[in-house]
Amino acid sequence: MAVAGPELAAQAMTAGLVDEYHVIFAPLRVGGGRRFFPSGARSDLRLVDERSFDDGFVALRYVARR
Repeated sequence: MAVAGPELAAQAMTAGLVDEYHVIFAPLRVGGGRRFFPSGARSDLRLVDERSFDDGFVALRYVARR
């Protein structure tokens, strides 16, 4: 199951329900915005895959350590 959107994803992270994170970083600066990881979310992650693209984007895949 995939969860997206800042509110629902933050609730799932804080509850410890997320096993894997797929993150895509864009080479832009757009302002303050929301934190990616909410306060209280587990942050013990292991990087299992990374891929960079010619346009500067970077795709990362993390697995939560239990």
